Amino acid sequence: MQGDKDVIRQLNLVLGQSLIAINQYFLHARIVKNWGVEELNDSFFKQSIAEMKWSDELIERILLLEGLPNLQELGKLMIGEEVEEILSCDLRLEQRKHDVLVEAIEVCTQKRDFVSRELLIKLKDGNEEYEDWLQTQLEKIEEIGIQNYIQSQTGEE
Repeated sequence: MQGDKDVIRQLNLVLGQSLIAINQYFLHARIVKNWGVEELNDSFFKQSIAEMKWSDELIERILLLEGLPNLQELGKLMIGEEVEEILSCDLRLEQRKHDVLVEAIEVCTQKRDFVSRELLIKLKDGNEEYEDWLQTQLEKIEEIGIQNYIQSQTGEE
């Protein structure tokens, strides 16, 4: 089925953000794992896998629309060097992804591609859920301090 070129372009923009997220979250998971912050490692790793699954859905949709998934134009990763910076970098990425998703949803609505629109809404919902989680973690750091936060995330009793 021949898809609209603007829809395919938007799907590829969303795919690009998701590919950045896979790599950024995976690296952040391994960084905090190295520091012994197991619960954050688990959260970041789980989100990296979720992004991989969403990327797969986007790739399948682009191919169905007879487009070519763009896996080559990867943007810059924002890598933090301490726990709070890592969370802030991930939050900025989620906010950027949100903007890209909102625009893509609007284009799909205008072009009357409601199947692609529904896929993007599902991804936006997941994006918002993770964005909320990141904001909550940063608020916890503000409330209890970074040392207490890190201690709470080590998985130790």
